[in-house]
Amino acid sequence: MSALEAVQAVLAAEHAAVYGYGVVGARVGAARREEAAAGLAAHRALRDAAARAVRDLGGEPGVSAPAYALPFPVADADAAVRLAAVLEDRVAGAYADLVRAASGAARRDAAAALREAAVRAVRWRGGGVAFPGLAERP
Repeated sequence: MSALEAVQAVLAAEHAAVYGYGVVGARVGAARREEAAAGLAAHRALRDAAARAVRDLGGEPGVSAPAYALPFPVADADAAVRLAAVLEDRVAGAYADLVRAASGAARRDAAAALREAAVRAVRWRGGGVAFPGLAERP
């Protein structure tokens, strides 16, 4: 995967995360609403940075879809919390690919974004995984 392809994948993941956090914010309980708002703000900033990075690499940034399929129904606060953790896991996966494809400052920034996604996932899930951003193997 080239650096441009990896940044485009990050941008797509960030678009989906922004959409998903809208759902999370609408369904999560009042006690975690600020956390959802902070996650949404973080992903908006990361989405905008990814779009700039695509342009810097000579590409045309992918646009957001009008809607995204959620991995499961989100009818209550518990499901919203699970969705937030899934969103962070998916974003972490995209950043892990970018870490592999990039170099220099872009790699450092991707590693920082991967770390931030992993921390947010732990907060939502209540526990971590051994290698954030990498698919678990049976």
